[in-house]
This record gives sequence, C-alpha cells and structure tokens, in this order.
Amino acid sequence: MQIGCVIREYRKRKNLTQEEVANRLGVTAPAVNKWENGVSYPDITLLAPIARLLDITTDRLLSFQKELTDEEIQEFVRETDTRLKEETFEKVFEWAKGILEKYPNCEQLIWQIAVILDARRMTHAVDDASKYDDDINKWYERALESEEEEIRVRAADSLFGFCLRKEQYEKAETYLRYYSKQNPERKRKQAVIYEKSGRIAEAYKAYEELLFSEYQRICILFHNLYMLAMQEQNLEKARMLVDKNSELTKVFEMGEYREVSGRLELAVADKDEEETLDIMERMLASIDEICGFVKSPLYEHMTFREVNAEFLENLKRNLRKNFQDEEAFHFLKENQRWKKLLNDGKKISD
Repeated sequence: MQIGCVIREYRKRKNLTQEEVANRLGVTAPAVNKWENGVSYPDITLLAPIARLLDITTDRLLSFQKELTDEEIQEFVRETDTRLKEETFEKVFEWAKGILEKYPNCEQLIWQIAVILDARRMTHAVDDASKYDDDINKWYERALESEEEEIRVRAADSLFGFCLRKEQYEKAETYLRYYSKQNPERKRKQAVIYEKSGRIAEAYKAYEELLFSEYQRICILFHNLYMLAMQEQNLEKARMLVDKNSELTKVFEMGEYREVSGRLELAVADKDEEETLDIMERMLASIDEICGFVKSPLYEHMTFREVNAEFLENLKRNLRKNFQDEEAFHFLKENQRWKKLLNDGKKISD
C-alpha cells in the first residue's frame, strides 16, 4: 500500500481535510493532495510529524502491509468461520478486529468479515449482540469507500438492512445513493421504505413501476432469444419463445395487441396463410386497446400519457400499409381474405 493511501485513510478517520493537514504541517493543500494520489511523496523530515498528526506510528506510515490476494482474503474468511464454530463470538470478534486493524485498507476483507460476524449474531444466540453494532457498521461504512462498485453496493445493502431493522428509515434512505439509478434494487428498496414508513400509495406506485419496467426488460430478452433462434432457423425454439412471450403478456396484462403481434413473423416464416391473416385481423381489431394496460389494476397507481384517437388511426393506417408489402406477404397474393383486408383499409382511408 502506498504511503499516500495511508495518509488519506487516517486523515479521513480523524475527519481532517487536506487543507487542515497542510496547515498543521506547514505545507500546501495541493502538496497533500499529491501525496494522497501518489504523484509525489512527503519530505523525510515530515514523516514523524505526519505520523503524530494521524496518531499512527512511522512504522505504520512507511511499512504498511501490502494488499492481500484473493486467496489470502478467503483464508481469513475460512478461519473466521472455523473460529465461530469453536470459540465464543466475543473472542472471535476481538481476533477479527485485530486482523482488520492490520489490513485497514482491504475493503474486500473488511466487508466479508463484517458480513460473517453480522450474520452470525443474527442467526445464533449472542450475548448483548447490539454492543457490536458500532464496530460492524463502521466496517461497512469503510467498505463504502471501496473503488469496487460491488463492494460498495453490498456494504450499502447491509447498512440499509440494519437501519430498516432499527426503523431508522431516513437514514436507510441515504444508503440508496450507492445504487445506480438504473439498478432496480434502488427503487425496490425505496418502495420498502415507503411501505415501512406508512406511505402506502407511494409504495404501490414504486412497485408497479418496477413491474412495468421489468416486463419491458424481459420482453426484450425474449425477443433477442427469438432472433437468435430465427438466425439458426430453429423454428421449434422460436415458436416456444413466442408462446412464452405471449403468456408473459397475459400475466402482465399488456393487452391482446402485444399478445398476438409477436406471432406474426413466425406465421409468415411458416407461410401459414390462415394463421397470418388471423393475427393481422386481431392486431387491427385490438389497436384501439393497445394501451389497455392503463386500465389494469396492476398499474392503478401509475400515471400514463393519454393516447388520442388520431394516434390510433395513424397506427392502424400504417399497420395496414405494412400488410400490403407484397415481398413479405407474397404467399398471400391469391388469398381473397387478404385482398379484402387491404381493400377495407383503402375504403377507410378514402
């Protein structure tokens, strides 16, 4: 571990700014910044003053333990687990605390040891379990500073759970910032806070928005899988995926249009005249209810933009125009039912 990282670690522990450290040492704030970022190193005459200021030894400042390998971290984890089976929780806790003091910058180890000890006191009888709250939560807070997103998010998850159990909902909410806005877990946890704090309507809305977006995501995945199957000309698998997607549409109450439209391409690939025309007619007939999900009780707390009649008419007109594509639907060219469907569209346009 570089000396700059040591200075940054212990400066933060003492709640000092870079400017405060600079003032006490008689240097500039940019100089401290360069130390911490490994751009330059402190003058040798400053080592003792830095150590005194940070309440650490010069040995700790200069000869800091190197980063642990993954194998070494897992060895400590295994030893912690073994000790918990053979020794008292208090004894293992003190041993683990000593290990983490030796490797205070190894966020992976800090987080994993914190999780093991935290879980142990929740699943086994531990005397005065709450007295370990401060230390374990400090370890989680330390892991929040990790450069690895996974460690930050998991530490935030543990702290969120702790605050939730203590009914500290406002504080729990502060940990949501460690989740990206694109992470659905952020919204789900926000919904939990709404629910626990009595904001029921907001909780419903958040859950419903998650449900709605999850449908969109899964639907895209089914479509991507379908396209792969079609590229391989695996019509059997493609048909299975279309059937599954249709069932999904029913479950999420997305309406008949979405339920049947996904079947059209496969019917065309099969050159199945009757099924193709059935799907075309059902699609046209269900366009007026293409946004029928807005009436579903699954999404009753959500607000959707109203779809006007002109938009629906344009959609229907474009759909009929697509159905006129002779290259795509050449196998229907002698089919009177197809001709009637197209002629009906022309009459409506006229």
